[in-house]
Amino acid sequence: MDVYESALDLIGGTPLVRIRTGGAAAVYAKLEYLSVGGSAKDRIGLRMIEQAEKDGLLRPGGTIVEATSGNTGIGLALAAAEKGYRIVLVVSDRVSAEKVDTLRAFGAGVVVKSSGLPREHPEHPISFAARLAETTPGGWLANQYDNPANPEAHYLTTGPEIWRQTEGRVTHLVSCIGTGGTISGAGRYLKEVSGNAVQVIGADPASSVYSGGDGRPYFIEAAGHFVHPDTTRDVWPTSYHLDVLDRIVPVADRQALDTLRQLARTQGLLVGGSSGTALAAAHRVAAAAGPDDVVVVILPDSGRQYLSKYFNDTWMLRLGFLDGDETAARVADAVPEGSDASPLPYVNTRADIAEALAVLRARALAGADPVLPAGPCPAGPERRPMAPELTGSVSLSAVEAALLHGTAAPSDRLADHLEPPLPHIGYGEPVEEALARLARHAHDTAVVLRDGCAQALITSSGLRAALPTPR
Repeated sequence: MDVYESALDLIGGTPLVRIRTGGAAAVYAKLEYLSVGGSAKDRIGLRMIEQAEKDGLLRPGGTIVEATSGNTGIGLALAAAEKGYRIVLVVSDRVSAEKVDTLRAFGAGVVVKSSGLPREHPEHPISFAARLAETTPGGWLANQYDNPANPEAHYLTTGPEIWRQTEGRVTHLVSCIGTGGTISGAGRYLKEVSGNAVQVIGADPASSVYSGGDGRPYFIEAAGHFVHPDTTRDVWPTSYHLDVLDRIVPVADRQALDTLRQLARTQGLLVGGSSGTALAAAHRVAAAAGPDDVVVVILPDSGRQYLSKYFNDTWMLRLGFLDGDETAARVADAVPEGSDASPLPYVNTRADIAEALAVLRARALAGADPVLPAGPCPAGPERRPMAPELTGSVSLSAVEAALLHGTAAPSDRLADHLEPPLPHIGYGEPVEEALARLARHAHDTAVVLRDGCAQALITSSGLRAALPTPR
């Protein structure tokens, strides 16, 4: 049995395991979740701290501050625990509960901020963390997005490990792009040592701007690049070295989630969402590769961090990522035909009260329920909004009452007068469950989601119409 002096000696050194694909090329997964802190970010957490110590930026008794989707925070927190630093981590409200609990277990202070804010907003997690580091005595901002120690950690460790483990036979490296550090560092090493023979392929959520998407929200944590519609300038991390990549493969959320759930059930490997994205891309790469090729895919973290999300059937059903039991009455059976092709009615929160009122009155005249979801969606109604974009709702009765009582003016921003969001129900959910949930809300209208995307509006009467007729 190997014996180590501290947990820091257990960072990295992760194994490769063969993935069954049915194709000619060999595919090996690098199981980064077997690092001591549970992810590839252990490597950069330690490296960034050690470099900051060397540069005199982090001194004994200092406080580490960082904005994180969880894994980098865990890597920093375990190193901080061993080295005796205080640490405060800023996360968004979309980070899994398991990650937040893990951060606190390591003794980190955790500050939760809204994910629905543009980067420039002072309460955005990155902006808040930067300000917190500046105002904390002895504070040091790790700044993983722009810290050169991030890609350097993978250049010095991950890349060499892959080269040694494959005995120099690796031909393709597939990795998700988040901060860009993993693929930039490991990819650069493998290109240099192979004489530029190794192809480096990025895996990216389909709506992420890295792969050419429009930057809308997605449901895979710790991957891709989201752009809030109110962002004035899109800033990419300097840890991401685009020149290292040969190409990028976009992967839809559903495919990523199906892939990671299938991997757990067929090979006993429990991995996270970004791993599902990377593996789905690796399958495509391997399908086009030959029998002499060796594809290595980096699986960044464990599925144990997402048991309440990606491996929870209730969560999956409510967001429309599962089709449900087709032999029973489902929400899908109640959705009007043609909803897939017709625009979803909603009101952009950039509108004023007068614009919203005109839309609502037109719907009332057409006999439709005069309540609509609202959100800061960047495109017109032909682009179906994702669930996180629908941040509120607006009803005809509430708007007219506000105007009548003088609590709102026609020129007011709609964003300042929103009601709570309409309930979301999933395409594959049983009708009975959807009805029970809808009954607990103020409005009798719900948004139907498919693959996390708003597909249609439906009322309780529409849902009941899908129930079998009693005999």
